[in-house]
Amino acid sequence: MLTLALAIAGAVAGCGALARQQASTVSPNSTASSGGARPRADAARGRFSRVTLRVPAVNSAFGRPHVVTVPRGWTAEVWAIVPLARLEVWTPEGDLLVSSPYNGFIDELTPSRVRSRPPVRSTLLSGLHYPQGMAFASLGGQEYLFVAESNEIVRYAWRDGAPGARTVIVRGLPDGGAHPLKNVVVASDHTVYFDIGSASNAGPPGGTTPPRATVIAVNPNGDHLRVFATGVRNGDGLSIAPDGTLWTAVNERDDIAYPFHEPYGGHADAYQNVMASYVDNHPPDELARLTAGLDLGWPYCDPDPDVHPGRAGAALNYGDMPFDADAQTNPGGRTLRCSTLPRIDRGLPAHSAPLGFHFLQGSRLPRPWSVGAVVAVHGSWDREPPRAPAVLWLPWEAGTRTLGPAITLVGGFQKPDGSRWGRPVDAVPGPDGALYVSDDQTGAVYRLVPPGS
Repeated sequence: MLTLALAIAGAVAGCGALARQQASTVSPNSTASSGGARPRADAARGRFSRVTLRVPAVNSAFGRPHVVTVPRGWTAEVWAIVPLARLEVWTPEGDLLVSSPYNGFIDELTPSRVRSRPPVRSTLLSGLHYPQGMAFASLGGQEYLFVAESNEIVRYAWRDGAPGARTVIVRGLPDGGAHPLKNVVVASDHTVYFDIGSASNAGPPGGTTPPRATVIAVNPNGDHLRVFATGVRNGDGLSIAPDGTLWTAVNERDDIAYPFHEPYGGHADAYQNVMASYVDNHPPDELARLTAGLDLGWPYCDPDPDVHPGRAGAALNYGDMPFDADAQTNPGGRTLRCSTLPRIDRGLPAHSAPLGFHFLQGSRLPRPWSVGAVVAVHGSWDREPPRAPAVLWLPWEAGTRTLGPAITLVGGFQKPDGSRWGRPVDAVPGPDGALYVSDDQTGAVYRLVPPGS
């Protein structure tokens, strides 16, 4: 198991590229041409400050305090220590569950009456097979906890604040490979959705049942299993938007070849050449609305953020992105006509490696933050200089039912030399109006507190 855990850890550490970049992450005041833009909500513009993480004595294992960038007036603290912390979910009773796939357990953090004090940590479930995603849903008056293990989807009857009878609703899922970990979400109509990541960077996904590189839908009792969307390379971020639609955050491929018969990077015709100067910003990662039967294109079609496709130094626009035929897997568009695919709603800078993704409607976060979504980006793993880890925020634009450009809500995890002291995985709003961020590098859960919370 240790060998597999190390392989998984390397694979999910983030999507990267052997490339250079101009900006390490999306800054609060960046423009569309440099990786993002100011949100339309005036209160979010340029109002950020650097604060030192408070580290209570009981959490001294965290080490020395670090500085993070947060909205002005927010405070930040190391709330809990959970080794290899990944995804999070709140119980109906107001406790925070945190998965630790490589340890095979799910921890429960019970808040103190004084919220800023560290919670009581206990192991809720153990002996699981790489559990990551979790979701609660009420069915027929009974509350259930759904857990996505790497090989199956299970549910537990939730009674008196604890898991009861365990039922496997989907077993025998494709496991191992580049992206074995899974997430799960339950829609208002009780449909259960989960992702199955690809086994490779850009190889054809065939050979398993159900197929890889998909999002799967199933009834909560395990009936009517069906493929909901395809071409989803690694869609661990699953969330339900304010309009009730399902969205996913996708890690796109590495080492993309230049897809045009044009001069680039010193080549008269750069087609099918893998060049750091192009890989730097291609292909972008994705935040995409999913509909039944949708194909997100991987591995045959790649979203393109270039305002002038293929032109060196072109401005970047991450909204409503078209596709290019992948020069390595789909030369000439012979396998899949990329122009037939719906455009991608919202992109993120290439190799951001988005993981936990949540719409914030109904949360107690103050405006404008509650009118949007957060996504934790793990940062690149094979890029120089690396794309920085961060928690990004995107405004929800109700009129167009989409997300606006991203800004960095929580940053500072990467040093100027490219080394990191932390890598956020998930960010969920709490019932107290704070934001709780998991970090699998430090094994910490941070509590970010807006003024008045």
